[in-house]
Amino acid sequence: MQDLPDGRPAYGIQLPVQSQSTIYAESWEAGAGADDLVAIARAVEDAGFAYLAVCDHVAIPRRLAPAMSTVWYDPVATLAHLAAVTGRIRLLSHVAVVGLRHPLLTAKQYATLDHLSGGRLILGVGAGHVREEFEVLGVDFGQRGAVLDEAVDALRAALGPDEFPTHHGKFYDFEGLGQRPRPAQQRVPVWVGGSSPAAVRRAALKGDGWLPQGDPRDRLPAQIARLRRLREEAGIEGPITVGAITEPLYVGTPDWAVGRRTLTGAPEALAESLRAYGEMGVHQIQVRFRSRSRAELIDQIQAFGADVAPRLA
Repeated sequence: MQDLPDGRPAYGIQLPVQSQSTIYAESWEAGAGADDLVAIARAVEDAGFAYLAVCDHVAIPRRLAPAMSTVWYDPVATLAHLAAVTGRIRLLSHVAVVGLRHPLLTAKQYATLDHLSGGRLILGVGAGHVREEFEVLGVDFGQRGAVLDEAVDALRAALGPDEFPTHHGKFYDFEGLGQRPRPAQQRVPVWVGGSSPAAVRRAALKGDGWLPQGDPRDRLPAQIARLRRLREEAGIEGPITVGAITEPLYVGTPDWAVGRRTLTGAPEALAESLRAYGEMGVHQIQVRFRSRSRAELIDQIQAFGADVAPRLA
């Protein structure tokens, strides 16, 4: 997923409701559910968004629950539900902590999702950060980076064209075990999340895309330059989709407190600010809107698609 044909960066969204960390969740999401997710997913598709994304956590320990909450819908179940009520939009896990599960289990779930959705999956992967999740599932938290490195290789095999994939590694070893249905795509895109030096290296060497996590604008150019340098040094040719998470947005002039970091204003002013990402070499931007209700959020999604997105070129 590179730039749109007219040179605009593609734009996607991490859905509300399905994860409710206090860092970004709005108060209305606490009482929302499946009907809200479906309505928002349809609005996002109608507004021309390239993808919708959902997060992944298995269980949140009590020490983190006040900040993170325990509301984290399963990504495969959620994306499958939304695949059935949409027809075009890509389905992104942002991000799946694939080291928590055996690659054949992950491949079975996501290959089925890609097959049923007609080839709309983008598999976003990340190392994870909650120690207790790893410990309760019997995975070494201290080796999660190495586990993820190998898991990506194993998933490349398990999500490839072969019915009987083969992988021999330190953490995973399998052959002679068949899985169908196969993904509808010949190659499922793998986008690597994270902004640490290890994550950027992993994205450069193993990813089809990079999903920064919290990099402010002034850090992105150096990160993108390093990403490209690592690929060049490794002799890796071909495109990689560079992403960015924008500041929170509100199209128009709000009459309520949307937070000092939120970008607000007329469509052209917002577009002018967001065009800076494309000038850095970003191919897709992930946006999130401030809202007080589902209706206001859908209004914001529609205004962005109709009035801001066409001005991003």
